[in-house]
Order: sequence, then structure tokens, then C-alpha cells
Amino acid sequence: MAKYKIALFPGDGTGPEVLDEGIKVVRAAAAKFGFSLDTALFDFGGERYKRTGETLPDSAIEEFRKFDAIYLGAIGHPDVKPGILEKGILLKARFELDQYINLRPVKLYPGVETPLKGKGPEDINFVVVRENTQDLYTGMGGVMHEGTPNEVATQTAVYSRFGVDRALKYAFEYARKRGAAKPWRGLGQKDLAEGKTAQLTLCGKTNVLTYLYGLWERAFHEMGVEYPEVKRDYAHVDATTMWFVKNPEWFDVIVTGNMFGDIITDLGAMIQGGMGIAAGGNINPAGVSMFEPIGGSAPKYTGMNVINPMAAIFAGQMMLDHLGETEAALAIEAAGVKFLNSGLIKGLSVKEIQEAGLSTSKIGDLIADYVAQG
Repeated sequence: MAKYKIALFPGDGTGPEVLDEGIKVVRAAAAKFGFSLDTALFDFGGERYKRTGETLPDSAIEEFRKFDAIYLGAIGHPDVKPGILEKGILLKARFELDQYINLRPVKLYPGVETPLKGKGPEDINFVVVRENTQDLYTGMGGVMHEGTPNEVATQTAVYSRFGVDRALKYAFEYARKRGAAKPWRGLGQKDLAEGKTAQLTLCGKTNVLTYLYGLWERAFHEMGVEYPEVKRDYAHVDATTMWFVKNPEWFDVIVTGNMFGDIITDLGAMIQGGMGIAAGGNINPAGVSMFEPIGGSAPKYTGMNVINPMAAIFAGQMMLDHLGETEAALAIEAAGVKFLNSGLIKGLSVKEIQEAGLSTSKIGDLIADYVAQG
């Protein structure tokens, strides 16, 4: 029997509540599909920072390396200045564990409303592969004459060919695998005749950021020769945001830089039904990866048992898929869809959950039962 070591990282606000439901569902899948979980709890977050002044010590990074995956609730505390926890915990974990891919499925499930008029699940089903450790997030820059009328601030975007190449390789491989499982619906007759099964779109800004995205574009087309089954496409980031809204069906897999990826994935979350259903992974293909709901810590709802746990549950599904437990991951997804189509709930907002007589824990119970029942 396979056994996985999972670091549980509840974090702040409602993070512990949604993570409890996520791990409840993952354990139900483990029991059904014949593997087990060995979990350890880590209390890094706002409350610990307030007590100790500590964010994420180097010793914790070394501890995390011993696990198969990290399962995160949420980071963000109203009593801690913005940036301290995000940089000191989230970015440090991503950088130190070399989680160089941020993987964001954007999938509209049946039973979930999208703000896009006339669009349905057949139109919104794509994946964003975001480079996760370079760009403006490297911290290169500084401030001069701070607090004066002559203040100057710089923050430099940096990309290495090594960093770009490994992100592109992950994206091409992901598109190839996705296309092999089910060829992309948007391919034309000419594409199919040429043996194409998937499309990979590079999202950049080659007309202005000529150095940064000139590097991305050259590397993209050079590497693309090795993947003849993947159709290559390009879109400026501003056009991408427009097309997400107007024609989301044009996208299959998208690869982009860290800053642009940060922005377009939040737009992606909205068109798939909101932050409450969006999950993501911070991936090191050869190391320890971290999975999380995309939404924040929602501190005003802490302890009220009213927050929607679906994003955390789908993050657990992504974690199992990454660990190679594909059947279990598919079972969690199917159980989530069954709940969304059950008629028990009209929407996933706090108000709608309360009106349906449900709660955070009750939703977790229902989906765990659906997994167990198969």
C-alpha cells in the first residue's frame, strides 16, 4: 500500500476550516483507493508571526523537503502588514523549494454560474502554466530617498534562459499529455491532418517588453519543434484578458511569465465561477509541491463554519493527481460535480450556503460520502 507524507499548513482565517474539509475528502479517497496518508501539522501564519515575529524559518524548509506534498489552507492576517506573510511564507516556500511552476486549471463545472453571458462548461476548460520563481518577484530593486518628494523605487523583472526553458518544457509536456488523453476541441481540420492534438499559447508582450518576451518567444518556437503534436499560438497579455471574457473557448494550455500569470489566473478564477472554486498548485516536478485554494483567508468568517470549501477540496484533488493517484483524483472531481448538481445549493457564496442550510463541514461530509459511495 502506498503511503504519502503530507505537510498540512492551515494558515490564517478560514484556512484551517477549509483545509479540514479538503483533507477529509482526500482521506475518503485514500480509503477507497487503497493508499494512506501520514500527515504533520505546521502552524506558520499570522498568529505565530504576532507571537514570535517568525514567518517561515529555514528549519521549516528543511522539514518540508521530507514530505511528498504540502497542502495549504490560506495565508493573510488583518493584523499583519500586507507583504510580510506573503513574502515571508508563500514566496519563500516557492523559491526555497524551487516550485517553479504555478499550475492553474480554469474549468467551469456544470452547476456553477459564470458571469460570461452565453458561455458554459464546454467553453471554459483550459490551463494556465505560470512561471513561478522569476520576473518581478525576484526582489531585485530598491528605494532611494524614501518618504521624500524625490523618492525613487525600482523593481526589476529578470528571466534566465534556464528558467524560461524549464517552464516551457513543463508546459509543452503538459499540453502533450492533455492532448493525448483528449484532443483539444478547438483544433481545425488542417491541424488534425497535421497530427495536432493540443494547443499551447504563449502569453506575453513582445511588442513592448522586447527583451523579456523576445527571450520567451525565441525559446518557445525553438522548443516547439520537439513537440509536433502541439500547435503553437501567441497572444499579447492585454488581448488574452479580452479573449478570456469574449472567447475563452480559444484556449487549451497557456504558458506565461510570473507577473502576467498572477493577473490572468485571477481573471480565470472569476470566469470559472469565483475564487471559491479555484484551486492551484506550486509545482517542483522533481521535488516537493504545494497545493492550495486560490481564495484568501476571509478573516471576517473565521470560526463561523460558513465558508465554501470547494477550492480546498479541488486543491486536494490536484495534489492526488500530482502524486500519481489519478483514479482517486478523478473520484474527488466527480464527487464535487455531483454535489454541485445535487440541487442542494444554488450557489457557493456564504449567503447561499446559509440559505441552503449547509455549512463548511457539511459540504465536506457530503463530498466525502460521494467519494466513498463511488
